[in-house]
Amino acid sequence: MNRQDYNKKMFEEIENNGAKGKKLLLHACCAPCATTCLERLHSLMDITVLFYNPNIETEEYLKRKGELIRLLNETGWADFLDCDHQKEAYYAAVKGLEDEKEGGARCAKCFELRLDRTARTAAENGFEYIATTLTLSPLKNARLLNDIGYACAARAGVKWLPSDFKKAEGYLRSCRLSAQYNLYRQNYCGCVFSRVQAENSRP
Repeated sequence: MNRQDYNKKMFEEIENNGAKGKKLLLHACCAPCATTCLERLHSLMDITVLFYNPNIETEEYLKRKGELIRLLNETGWADFLDCDHQKEAYYAAVKGLEDEKEGGARCAKCFELRLDRTARTAAENGFEYIATTLTLSPLKNARLLNDIGYACAARAGVKWLPSDFKKAEGYLRSCRLSAQYNLYRQNYCGCVFSRVQAENSRP
């Protein structure tokens, strides 16, 4: 099977296909995942970070949002755009998939929900590109995320910036930057289903 190098495609899009200097709406799930992504891109594009994560439980949601805002204030790497929490939208999107394993069909629906909102928000606010920090995680399927991202961007009339931020030791770099900025690092994705699975897998 021909595997795409999305990290290479990202830099080709920036350097060769006209994305350099353009306005990027970057969906972010948390501050630790945003670190590497923003460090790599902040000097190449005009970035605003969008925090739209209706899958995350309320207390955890507020903690992650606060840490992300603190990171942006301390680094100046990007502006911040908030969204309503909209938990009901998440539960409606994954209805019937509650018992799916982490990384399965429930997660795909969650990715689509968040990236569709990112794409529509970008179109409404004059952003030319969208991307997501989700590809930083070693547990996330970069091909699936990029396929969903391309589809959501096309529907909204914006462009998708491909990525696989875990490449080139991106995840390791995020761990180091998280320590440098003393960031809270969660141990599960964010939804109640992933939290329960994480708790059940502990010895």
